[in-house]
Amino acid sequence: MNCVSRTLIATVVILGLQNTGTAQEQLPRPEEAFKGKIGLTYKDSVAVKPELKIPQNFGIENAPNILLVLIDDCGYGQMGTFGGGIPTPSMDRVADNGLRYNRFHTTALCSPTRAALLTGRNHHSVASGVIGEAGTGFPGYSGIIPPTAGTFAEILREYGYMNAWFGKNHNVPDWETSIVGPFDRWSSALGFDYFYGFVGGDTDQFHPALVEGKKRIEPPETNEDGSPYHFTTDIADKAIRMMRASKAVAPQRPFFVYFATGATHAPHQVPEEWINKFKGQFDSGWDVYRKETFERQKKMGIIPANTKLTERPESLAAWDSLPEDKRKVFSRMMEVFAAFTAHTDHEIGRLLDTIDEMGEKENTIVIYMAGDNGSSAEGGLNGLLNEMTFFNAIPEPFDKTLAAIDEIGSDKHYNHFPAAWAHAMDSPFQWTKQIASHFGGTRNGLAISWPKKIKAQGEIRDQFHHVIDIAPTLLEVIGIEPPSQINGIAQKPIEGVSMAYTFDDAKAEDRHTTQYFEMLGNQGIYHDGWMASALRGEPWLSESPPIDLLNMPWELYNIEEDFSQANNLAKENPEKLDEMVKLFFAEAARYNVLPLDGRKTERLNINNRPSLTQGRTTFTYPNLLRLPEGASPDLKHRSHEIIANVIIAEGSTDGMIFTQGGRFAGYGLYVKDGKLVYHYNLAGVERFEIKSDKVIPTGEVQLKAVYKTDSDKPFAGADVTLFANDKQIGKGRVEKSIPNRVTLDETLDIGFDTGTPVSEEYEMPFKFSGQLKTVTIELK
Repeated sequence: MNCVSRTLIATVVILGLQNTGTAQEQLPRPEEAFKGKIGLTYKDSVAVKPELKIPQNFGIENAPNILLVLIDDCGYGQMGTFGGGIPTPSMDRVADNGLRYNRFHTTALCSPTRAALLTGRNHHSVASGVIGEAGTGFPGYSGIIPPTAGTFAEILREYGYMNAWFGKNHNVPDWETSIVGPFDRWSSALGFDYFYGFVGGDTDQFHPALVEGKKRIEPPETNEDGSPYHFTTDIADKAIRMMRASKAVAPQRPFFVYFATGATHAPHQVPEEWINKFKGQFDSGWDVYRKETFERQKKMGIIPANTKLTERPESLAAWDSLPEDKRKVFSRMMEVFAAFTAHTDHEIGRLLDTIDEMGEKENTIVIYMAGDNGSSAEGGLNGLLNEMTFFNAIPEPFDKTLAAIDEIGSDKHYNHFPAAWAHAMDSPFQWTKQIASHFGGTRNGLAISWPKKIKAQGEIRDQFHHVIDIAPTLLEVIGIEPPSQINGIAQKPIEGVSMAYTFDDAKAEDRHTTQYFEMLGNQGIYHDGWMASALRGEPWLSESPPIDLLNMPWELYNIEEDFSQANNLAKENPEKLDEMVKLFFAEAARYNVLPLDGRKTERLNINNRPSLTQGRTTFTYPNLLRLPEGASPDLKHRSHEIIANVIIAEGSTDGMIFTQGGRFAGYGLYVKDGKLVYHYNLAGVERFEIKSDKVIPTGEVQLKAVYKTDSDKPFAGADVTLFANDKQIGKGRVEKSIPNRVTLDETLDIGFDTGTPVSEEYEMPFKFSGQLKTVTIELK
């Protein structure tokens, strides 16, 4: 970038914000003056009965129900509805009853898209420029959605809607996810009356970290129909029950159901019978999949006839160059992923069936978003048996994956397919999730139906739109002006543009004419049919090489003529590129994108964010406590002691004393067969166990594990010594330790174990059978 451009960056920071409508109301509404009559007794007084909180009493007739479906980590070429190779009849059903949007965009990453969706503002505008676990102390990146950006759910609730959220909530700051909250950024504070799902980035589909309302619970043993438990089926069961109950109890109140699946984010876990449906279907590999998807997309009219299929990056191997054992494993991983996708779509079909059976189809808006970003390449070049190895930069031996091939997709693994499959799922575009500069990371399939108002069936809309446009669309079609205040706080203007103008007019001129993109240093800007793109680094790398974020190698595309960003015009039109780059920095200044930050793992450091444990060195916990990692003491590569005061009865006393994590990474201190055991699970790649050489004594006993690290550095080994009543009873080594993150969804548990076991030598919940008074952790 030249000096003139750098100077411009510093001078364009003050710009007016776009407003989509005149803010009218304060919500909740101020108390009205009493309109009856007060006499000395009720006989000479006139009462005024309070009104129901329903839309009709706020001037809204025939308010529609809303079902908003959001699939996780889903590529443009994944769903059959958009030409992908995986049948998705439920999404077909929505699209065939309404509209497909083939130029709809997200932010390239999870919680940023979700924050933008709920608020109708750009992700940096609502402090969600990256996932909360990587938040930093800048206005666009704190991970705290500000009260100046109320959600459309809050608005709908004040107009009488019943709002329920099922599935994934990745918009709670990591340090606020414990039993003590605070809860002012949980689902209830974001406008929802009921929540059932998980709080965080992903979860085990067979053993999810379930939360109902604000309470952590264990999942039921089976689904409602008695079939083996699966999270997607469970949340579908609960959503169906809620929709039926809502209309049975209060038919005057429309429902808004936000159904945000954990699928198809890793771990890719699904019942075996679904995997069997796809056996052998992907043996031809990812290159053939891309070509076949591309041809289907053209035939269906999803992409223009002159679209070009973008090339596979050189760092991703050609399928035919792979040895047979890798092709075998990678085919199985794709079979699992296809099954995961199809199973999810099937469960969504059950929600659509319920709406039909209730007679609510005609006046229900169904929005089916196939992705909060593109498909995920975080499985690396060889895929993963355990996604925790990616987040901890731990190499995973391929021979171990090969040996486990028949178990991939089961609850034994936290698996993720290879990056090249993700690239194939994002056909016809370049790149994947994380890459905000290119459509492989940001363009997602969208289908909308509303039989009462959208009369088109099976038509395609090609207007450029973005996830921030969903909120103003819903408010407009319901007939609600964005409020000036929510909870006494003045609101930022909505930054999205309503899509309602496209419902009846396929040829309507675009109204969303400018949109910036930024994620992890990847930069992009769309304006009037042009797109400028600057790639920060490959998404399958834990960290990208250093680069000057102000002097990126920008690309230029005329996407009115080049749907897939296949023809880079940067050299042919440098003046246009310079104009676009300047516009990017103007928008970046306007929406809190600055300062640019291209770091990945360094931003995961918990010292970047508030902590309930900061400055403390001693933690004493009661029995049967559960804590998420964000509210737990950080024991990684740090010397510490775990001290438990217990009463051991005569006879057999077994059970968990302390554990964090589970089958896919973690550690635990427990009693098994009367002996004290410390077990350390290095993301399933290595395990280290220290066991007492004698049975622990009975009566009142102090049990202790002393963990002395070799150094306070990532991966450092440690000596572990076990004590009973200050007498050494065992000693051993942990040769290598977890550097970054112990778990994505499991908790620190005292006196029992939830989720999955840290060791396979005991059965859950392995509740301590003696008396456990307290567990103290002392940091050294």
